[in-house]
Amino acid sequence: MFGLQEYGLFPMPRLETERLILRRITMRDAPDVFAYSRDEEVARYVLWSAQKSLREAKDFCRFEQRRYRSDEPSSWGIVLAETGRLVGTIGYMEYNADHACVEVGYSLARELWNKGYMTEALSRVIDYTFETMDVNRIEAQHELENPSSGRVMEKCGMRKEGVLRQRLYNKGRYVDVALYAILKSDPRGGAHRF
Repeated sequence: MFGLQEYGLFPMPRLETERLILRRITMRDAPDVFAYSRDEEVARYVLWSAQKSLREAKDFCRFEQRRYRSDEPSSWGIVLAETGRLVGTIGYMEYNADHACVEVGYSLARELWNKGYMTEALSRVIDYTFETMDVNRIEAQHELENPSSGRVMEKCGMRKEGVLRQRLYNKGRYVDVALYAILKSDPRGGAHRF
C-alpha cells in the first residue's frame, strides 16, 4: 500500500492487459481523443458533449495533465497495444478518503464496442486499485438507457446495488442511473476472464 506522502495518491502508472495499454494522456494524444470524442453516440451517455474541434481535445488533454500534476482523481488513456492508437479513457471520477471509496468512469471509441476492450480495461483498473490503493469500495454508474455499460461492470465482478432516480442532469434532462460496486472483500477470481 502507499499513502499520499510516499508516492501521491493517484500516480496513474502505465498498466497493461493482453490487448491494451493504459497510460497517462499527453498532448500528442489530442488527434486520437478528437477522433473518438466527436462521435455523438460515444458522448450520448457521458457527462461531456461531443467535441467539435481539435482545440477541445487539446483542452481535455491539458485538463488531465493538470490533474496528474495536482495528484487529483484522473484518467488513463486506453491505447490499443497493436497500433498505439488512443481509443478511450478510463479513470477515477471521485474519491472519498473518509470512506475509502472511489468512483470509476470510462468511454471508448464506438468501433470497439462489444469486443471486450472495456471489460479488459475496467478489470485491470479494479485489480490495480485494490492491490495498490487503500480503497475498500469501487463504484460506477450508468444511465438506465445504456445497459451495455452495466454488463461491462457485471463482467468485472461489480454488483448492481440499485437505481438512483434522476441522479444526474445530463444534456438538458434528469436521468436515472444504476449504481454498481465491488468491495475489496468480494471474490474477483475469474471475474475478469472474458
